Amino acid sequence: MAIITNTVQTFDRKGLRENLTDVIYNISPTDTPFMSNAGRSSMEATLTEWQIDSLASVDTANAQIQGNDYTSFPSTTATTRLGNYSQISAKLAIVAGTVEAVKKAGRKDEMAYQVAKRAKELKRDQEAIVFSPQGGSAGDTSTAATLAGLLAFIKTNTVFNTASVGADPTYTSGVPTDARVDDGTLVTFTEPMLQSVLQQCYSSGAEPTTLMVGAVNKARVSGFDGIATKTIQQTAVKAAAIIGAADFYVGEFDTLTIVPNRFQRERDAFVFDFNYVDIMFLRKYMTEKLAKTGDAEKRLLLVEWSLKVKNEAAIGGVFDLVTT
Repeated sequence: MAIITNTVQTFDRKGLRENLTDVIYNISPTDTPFMSNAGRSSMEATLTEWQIDSLASVDTANAQIQGNDYTSFPSTTATTRLGNYSQISAKLAIVAGTVEAVKKAGRKDEMAYQVAKRAKELKRDQEAIVFSPQGGSAGDTSTAATLAGLLAFIKTNTVFNTASVGADPTYTSGVPTDARVDDGTLVTFTEPMLQSVLQQCYSSGAEPTTLMVGAVNKARVSGFDGIATKTIQQTAVKAAAIIGAADFYVGEFDTLTIVPNRFQRERDAFVFDFNYVDIMFLRKYMTEKLAKTGDAEKRLLLVEWSLKVKNEAAIGGVFDLVTT
C-alpha cells in the first residue's frame, strides 16, 4: 500500500512527547505463606531456649489392689532444652541526589520506592531461609550467626527415600547445628507417603492442619484420592469461577489445607500445626538512615530474627521428592 509523497510521519519527526504510563508493573511473587501463618514471639538474647516434654508410655497393666501401700515410685524424665540463634537479615538502598531531583514516572520519591521493594525482598529471603537446609550457628567476629531452619529440627515424623543417603537430624538438645542429609535419589510423591507421615503425626499426638508444597508437588497432590470435591457455589451474577486446584485433603487422621509455597524447596513437603512454630524477633523490622558520605542517600533495612519450633513432633515432612 503506497502513501502520498511528503506525507508527514512519526518516523522522522523531532519533539514528539513520550507516552510513559505512570505505573510500574512488578510480577515478582511476594506471598510468604509460612511467615504469614506462623506465630510471633520476642527474643531477649541472641540465643533463645525453650523446653519440651512428653508423657510416659501407656501402661495397660495399670491395675491396683485395694488398700495398697505405695513404697516405690517411678523415675521421672527431665525436660529437654532446645534453642535457636538469632540471625540478622538486611537489605540496602542508595539513591543519588540527582535521581530524587528529576521528575519520575510511576513514583514521586525514588528512595521510598526502593525501600518498599527491599522490604518485600527481605520477607521473601526470610521465607526461603526457614525452608533452606541450614543448621544453627552462634557465629563469631568474622562469621555471621545463622538460625536453625525447619530441616534441622524435624526428625520424628518423616518419610524419605531410605534407599538413598537420606537421614534425619540426630540432635538431642540445644540448637540443631546440622540440617537433614537428603542428597540421594529423588522419588515421586505419592498418597501413601503422605498418609504415612500423617499416621506418624497422629501417633505422636500431633494434629497438623496444613500441607505445604512447591508448585510441582501441588499439582501432584491434586491427583490424590483424598482430595475434597473441587466445586464452588456461584450465587452472585458475575462470571463463574473455575476451580482447578486442590485446596483440601481429607485423610484418615486429618483434613489438611493445601498451600503452595514458591520459596520452599520443591523436593520437600511439610505438614504443619502452626500452633507449634513461631517467628521470633530480637529486633523487629527497621529502616535506618545511614551516614551521608557523598551526593547520595543511604538506607539500611534490617531485622534480627529466629525460628522457634516448640515441639518438632507436632509437624512432619516428606522428603527426597522429584522436582519435575
